[in-house]
Amino acid sequence: MESLRMIENWPVDTAAAAVVRADGTTVGTHGPAGHRFPLASVTKPLAAYAALVAVEEGAVELDEPAGPAGSTVRHLLAHTSGLAFDEPRAMAEPGTRRLYSNAGFEALGDHIAKATDIPFADYLREAVLEPLGMTATDLPGSPAKDGVSTVSDLVRFAAELQAPRLLSPETVAGATSVAFPGLTGILPGYGHQRPNDWGLGFEIRDGKSPHWTGSSSSPRTYGHFGQSGTFLWVDPEAGAACVALTDRAFGPWAIEAWPAFTDAVLAELITE
Repeated sequence: MESLRMIENWPVDTAAAAVVRADGTTVGTHGPAGHRFPLASVTKPLAAYAALVAVEEGAVELDEPAGPAGSTVRHLLAHTSGLAFDEPRAMAEPGTRRLYSNAGFEALGDHIAKATDIPFADYLREAVLEPLGMTATDLPGSPAKDGVSTVSDLVRFAAELQAPRLLSPETVAGATSVAFPGLTGILPGYGHQRPNDWGLGFEIRDGKSPHWTGSSSSPRTYGHFGQSGTFLWVDPEAGAACVALTDRAFGPWAIEAWPAFTDAVLAELITE
């Protein structure tokens, strides 16, 4: 795909990107697809997928207590547990505000580890990474932000999201639809959003503005970006997903570059 060459103009030392269709076909890649990048918060969709496997296996339930008082697994996945951003301190009643929380995903990882008697990083590997052949991916720390992966591996995950094999399609559809609709909150890097819609571990595009995806991205687009200069989105209307990983922290450069890149990718998909 010619549009993927746009990453050559990004002000980063190393970048790689790929597009994969809903049928699992990789449409194009550019850059070192085997290079391992810190994912930052793109770790969260992987952790959420492992949590959903635990739900389907019966190890945990979405509506069982987890995290602060009154919170559930579902609240933790949807950033509505009330926990602060980076510390296990309750700032709101569960279900009342969309408070983006690394601490919430760390509480989720701890909860699943206790329920399964398996360290969360091991559970993620056994439940998601190994079955998908994601051999270059691991989680050396927090399930909120410490994953390391490659474009090649994340293409496998993006294909799984579009045609699930590890989870039922109904579970994935639920996770990529709005949970606790109508809640407002801050989208990191993009300010207050009304509403600030999320699914279970996945951010939902809807009508958010400004946003890190493109102006032509459908409202059903879901995914995540990371402060390490990384993103993964799936646009069901386009029937495709895109992964881009870099080695420069998210900032004004990304706010400017990413939407134009996504719009170019989507435009090229239409013409193929």
